[in-house]
Amino acid sequence: MNGAPRRILMTADTVGGVWTYALELASALDNYDVQVALATMGGLLNRDQRRQLRDLRNVQVIESEFKLEWMQDPWADVEKAGEWLLGLDDDVRPDLIHLNNYAHGALPWSAPTVMVGHSCVLSWWQTVRRSPISPEWKRYGVEVAKGLQSADVVIAPSRDMLDRLKSFYGPLRRSRVIYNARHPGLFAPQEKEQIILTAGRVWDEAKNVSTLLEVAPDLPWPVCIAGEDKHPDKELTNRPRDKTKNVKLLGRLGQDKMAYWLGRASIYAAPAVYEPFGLSILEAALSGCALVLSDIPTLREIWGQVATFVPPNDTAAWKSALKQLIDNPAKHKENAAHAQCRAIQFNPHQFGAEYMSVYREVLAVKREEQSRRNCADQNVLSHAVV
Repeated sequence: MNGAPRRILMTADTVGGVWTYALELASALDNYDVQVALATMGGLLNRDQRRQLRDLRNVQVIESEFKLEWMQDPWADVEKAGEWLLGLDDDVRPDLIHLNNYAHGALPWSAPTVMVGHSCVLSWWQTVRRSPISPEWKRYGVEVAKGLQSADVVIAPSRDMLDRLKSFYGPLRRSRVIYNARHPGLFAPQEKEQIILTAGRVWDEAKNVSTLLEVAPDLPWPVCIAGEDKHPDKELTNRPRDKTKNVKLLGRLGQDKMAYWLGRASIYAAPAVYEPFGLSILEAALSGCALVLSDIPTLREIWGQVATFVPPNDTAAWKSALKQLIDNPAKHKENAAHAQCRAIQFNPHQFGAEYMSVYREVLAVKREEQSRRNCADQNVLSHAVV
C-alpha cells in the first residue's frame, strides 16, 4: 500500500453509464481501503441510484445538478461546477483527483489528476453524423483538449477510444487502456426465453435502435428495448413507435430489473454505430445471452471471436444473423457460453488493481517531480548564500 491514495475526489455523470462505472470502481477500491468522495453532475440521483449506494461503505456522494460539457449551452454551469469542485477539493483534501469528465481537467487542483475518456462528442459526431462538426461545438473541442492535456494521465476503456482521443485532441502526457468491469454476482442466467433484448439510451442516435425496429416485424421472436428515451436537454427524441410490430418498450430499468430481463433473454443485440465500450453488452454476456453486435472496431477489440458481428446499418444482414441464431438453438447456446467466459475476464478485482497501479504511478511521478523541484530550489538557495 506504500504510495497508494487513501482519499479520492471523483466526478460522475448521473445520466449514463458513467454512474455504473463509478460505483463499480468505488466498490473495487474499497478492497484497498480507499475512501471516495463522489461529486455528481447532470441531475440528482434517482431512487434506484440511491439504492445502489447502500452497500458502498467507502463512498460519500455530493450531488449537484450542473450541466455537463456535452449538453446544450453548458458553459455557465461548467464554470460554476468548477468553483464547486475546487471547494470540495479544499474540504475533502484528497490524495488524488479522478475525473470522469473533461472540462475541469485544467482547474488548479491540489492533487494529481487521473482523467477517464468514456466517450466524446467529436468522435461521436464523426462516426454517427459523418459530417463536419457543428460550429456550436467549437468551444467543446477547445475545452476538452485543454482538460485532457492537463491531466497527469488519461485512461480510456478501449484502445479504439484512446486512439480517437489522441486523434481529436492532440498528444496526452500519459495514457493507458483499462477495460471496464461488472461484478458477475449481479447478473446470472435464468431459464432462457425466446426474447431478443437491447438496451441503452434510446434517444442516442449512436445506439442505432432504428435498425432493430426495421427488422423486428420479420423476426419470430419479440425485440425488447430497455432504456431512457428522454434526452436530458430536450423533449422525446428518437423514440421508437410504441405500436411497432413485435417490439416491446421496457423504458428505463433499474439495475435489478435490468438483470431480470437480461437473465431471461436468449439473444442480446447491439446495433450501435458508436460504442466506446458497452457496459450493457458485458452485463448481457454475464447473463448468458448470445451476442449479436455491430461490426465496429471497439466491439471487435473487446469481444473478439465470441460474438456474431454484423454491419451496423445492414438490415438484411441483421435479419439474417438473428434468424440463424434463432433457428439454431445449439449454436446460440454455444455462443452464449463463449461470451460468458469472455465476460468473466472483465472482473472487478483486475479492474481495481489496474486503477490502483495507475494511481500509485501518478503519485510516484508527482513525488519525484516535487523532489527535483526541492533539490533545484535548495541548490539555488545554496549558491545565493555562497
